[in-house]
Parts: sequence; C-alpha cells; structure tokens
Amino acid sequence: MSSYHTSRGTFLTRIFLSPEEPRLRAGWRLLIQTILLLLILGCISISFGLLTSLSIKSISDQLMMLLSEIISFFAIIASVLIGRRFLDHRSISSLGLNIYPKFGPDLLVGFLIAFLCLTLVFILELSLGWVHNISFAWQTQSAVSVISGMLLAFFIFILVGWNEELLCRGYHLQTLASGSNLPLGVILSSVIFGVLHLSNPNATWNSTFGIFLAGLFLAFGFIRTKHLWLSIGLHIGWNFTEGVLFGFPVSGWSGFQLTKASYSGPLLWTGGAFGPEAGLIIIPALLFGSILIYLYTTPVDGN
Repeated sequence: MSSYHTSRGTFLTRIFLSPEEPRLRAGWRLLIQTILLLLILGCISISFGLLTSLSIKSISDQLMMLLSEIISFFAIIASVLIGRRFLDHRSISSLGLNIYPKFGPDLLVGFLIAFLCLTLVFILELSLGWVHNISFAWQTQSAVSVISGMLLAFFIFILVGWNEELLCRGYHLQTLASGSNLPLGVILSSVIFGVLHLSNPNATWNSTFGIFLAGLFLAFGFIRTKHLWLSIGLHIGWNFTEGVLFGFPVSGWSGFQLTKASYSGPLLWTGGAFGPEAGLIIIPALLFGSILIYLYTTPVDGN
C-alpha cells in the first residue's frame, strides 16, 4: 500500500496540504465550504426575491422562518455535498447519515429525550413560581388552526434540526476533528454553533454560551452512535417541545404555541426573551439529557 506524506514538500505545500492524504488541510476545506455556503445562500435568496420584494411586514415571522430554512436546506446540502465530494474525497453519507438499523429509533428516542429535558425545565420553572397565566391554543382557536399550526411548526423544526446538524455536527465537527482530534473538533464546532446564533433575536453572550453547551450535548449523541440521526432527533424534539408544547422562545424566535404562558424569574436563570438556552436552568436539563443518551446508547469502537 502506498503512503502519502508532505514532509519533503515545499513550505506552501505543508501549509495547504494534509500530511495524511492528498487533500487540503481541514481549515482550508472548512473555509472553502463556508464560502460556498454563503455564495449559494446569496444566490438562492436573490433568486427568490427575498432581498428585494419581500419584507417582514408582508409575511408572518413563521412563514419567513420557513422560507429561510428551505433556502438553508438547499444551500447547506449543496455546499456540504461539494465539500465532501471534491475537498474531502468522501461521500456525504459518511458524515453519519447511513440508513442503519437503529436510525429510526435514534430519531424517535432523540425526540423523546429532548421532550423530557424541556419537561424538566418547565417543571422547575413552574415549581419556582416563574410560570403564570397558563392557557392553551385550543381554548381560543379552531381545531383546524391548532393542527395546521402544529404541523407547520413541526415541519420548520424538522428543517432546522436537519440543517444545523448536517452543518455543525456533520461537516464542521468532523472536518475539524480530521485535522486535529475529536475533543477539539467538538469544542471548536460548538463554539461556531454558539456564534452562529448571535444574529438571533435577543441574543446575548449568555445565550451564546448556552448554545455552546447545547452544541456539546448534541455532539454527545453523535459521539455515542457515530451517526447523526440521534442528534437530529434531539434537535427537532428540543425545538418543538420548547416552542410549541411549552411556549418558550426558541433561541429568540416565537411561533405557534400550543401552551401559552407568561414567564418571569431571574434572567440569569430563565434566559428571558431568548429562551432557556440563555439561562442557567439549561444546565440541569442538558446533564439529565446526557445521562439519558448514555443509557440509551452503547459505545461504538473505531473512528
């Protein structure tokens, strides 16, 4: 078997090329994929006329979020596919998207673990007297309105979960890990995950730290299974339970809420208008969820 190395190469070769195999170093691959993503996002957005003809006043926040996630869906898939094929010399399925026997249970169990985590947050806030004026959507809306609102929100959060996990626990984490090691890849990709949410409404540095912790939590699902399906289920279940079932803000965003309530309490703990991810209350929920992930999964040997 032939070996590949750049030890005798030029200075520029050592800067740009991986010492393990004939491809660019991880940092350059990640940079090129990011540039591709931004270019594709810009092209699709312009073609949809979002930059010229649509405004926040002419479309609801939830529909705007849906359009944004649809655009992100195509842009992320295209940029990751190009990056994996031409920069990494790998298939996109090798990121952990193989359809293996437990992919369905992983999605479902991930959703249920997230549901239990947010239920814990709700119970803690309720017991501390931080939840007031609880009502439910079916008390003021028709059954058709409630069902359609839940289905639209669920579809949006499916897109969010897929998009962010493919990008962050998929391409970011695994590309960074290939250029260093898995622990550093997890940390750096989670930092990027936190920074990407700085543009969300009501974002603060507290929320960025909370999203960073959520990134570690979601990465734990990937580490335990070596597939993305558990992390995708966790992400979808977290957002849907948080925003729809309990009526919390979802990383600063609000949409259809099955449960409507007024939330108070110290901002340091509750996260305020950004949601629980910006508060200390997220820490016990993430620890609880991590224990559940550990109990559900079994270690996977190999890389």
